[in-house]
Amino acid sequence: MKIEQIYTGCLSQGAYYIESNGEVAIIDPLRETKPYLERAEKDNAKIKYIFETHFHADFVSGHLTLAQQTDADIIYGPLANPSFKAVIATDGEVFKLGNITITAIHTPGHTMESTTYLLKDENGKDHAIFSGDTLFLGDVGRPDLAQKANEVTQEDLAGILFDSLRNKIMPLADDVIVYPAHGAGSACGKNMMKETVDTLGNQRKMNYALRADMTREEFIQEVTDGLAPPPLYFPMNVKMNREGYSDFNKVLADGTKPLSPEAFERLANETDAIVLDVRNQIDFIDEHIPRSIFIGLDGGFAPWVGALLADVQQKILLVVPPGREEEAVSRLSRVGFDNTIGYLEGGIEGWKAAGKEIDTVDSVDAEGLKEIIEDDLPVFDVRNDGEYVNGNLSCAAHVPLGSLNDYVGGFPSGNKCYLYCAGGYRSVIAASILKSRGIHNVVNIAGGFAAIKEAGIPIEA
Repeated sequence: MKIEQIYTGCLSQGAYYIESNGEVAIIDPLRETKPYLERAEKDNAKIKYIFETHFHADFVSGHLTLAQQTDADIIYGPLANPSFKAVIATDGEVFKLGNITITAIHTPGHTMESTTYLLKDENGKDHAIFSGDTLFLGDVGRPDLAQKANEVTQEDLAGILFDSLRNKIMPLADDVIVYPAHGAGSACGKNMMKETVDTLGNQRKMNYALRADMTREEFIQEVTDGLAPPPLYFPMNVKMNREGYSDFNKVLADGTKPLSPEAFERLANETDAIVLDVRNQIDFIDEHIPRSIFIGLDGGFAPWVGALLADVQQKILLVVPPGREEEAVSRLSRVGFDNTIGYLEGGIEGWKAAGKEIDTVDSVDAEGLKEIIEDDLPVFDVRNDGEYVNGNLSCAAHVPLGSLNDYVGGFPSGNKCYLYCAGGYRSVIAASILKSRGIHNVVNIAGGFAAIKEAGIPIEA
């Protein structure tokens, strides 16, 4: 028996490859199916099952493409209603894989179809659970995403999740391994540990939601308290996972078309395409195409695209580091953005060589900020709530990046306004969005809050 976690840091997502006696199951695959096919070929094994723990909201799964490529059955738990051929397992249904078995355990609460898969080893012993978004390490799945679709409240779903955990998960032995669908950084929970694998016994000690003395009412209160609004692209990803999506190879071919500066500029002017610059933030600060949006590949790229661009039907033109075109298009497709229509051939250097206009972002380092800071200096902190509460500049207004589109009208149009995040990535995203909206008086604070503290500028907690 072989179990391999295939973890994608950008999405904080874990997919799983399970092999026994020449048969393979994949759990919650990503859109790019090549890694699973290559692993199976290396093991001289056949992919027999594709298990989905639920209809994912934060990424587009590769279940449909992988099923077409392998003739494997797609398995969902009870109450799932996909628009394509799939096996809808009953609660407790057992699937044989080589010398092991995988049992579908219906664990609703995060969504009503959410299902945990229990793997029993060659000796019939409970070995591991693949818990999807039902149970994370340090947390449980948020219960507010499926309320509208099921005409129930988040409190109702939280109560259902409590029952699922107490009646289906917690009776299992302490040595059962927990393989969740997400880790720290995912918007599907609020308090996840940085580890990606643990035992159920340790989770009983570490996870607030598994406290033995916790009442149903306490669970509902704690699980629903402090939930940030879900990213706007989540419902569209659920729809794609339930109803289907474009072939990944076509998406990749369309998105990796090289465009001359002239063709790129013409498409930008004639369509509603966003020019998305995915280079490093320092390169973007130095020079970029006017009105382009920066979201760098080397940060939380795909989730920020989903949160800030929101509409997965949005056409996108890419400015991308040479050799990373396919990576950029692939990562966009993971969150359902399938309408990339090409990239700038030759990059910014080619754009400048063609005599095209460029823009820059004004920037100040922390030492420079120290010289001008005062109580009424217009400074904006674009970090999240937890970061802000743990320390901030007293003069800073708090505008989390994920909510920036709602606050655009609140930025001053005259004097300079200053932006900072933790290290400089998110503040440049914010600056690019504001500049694309015609607000050009923004100044990025280089190095972010880390540099501010190092410079000895007073902060308050």
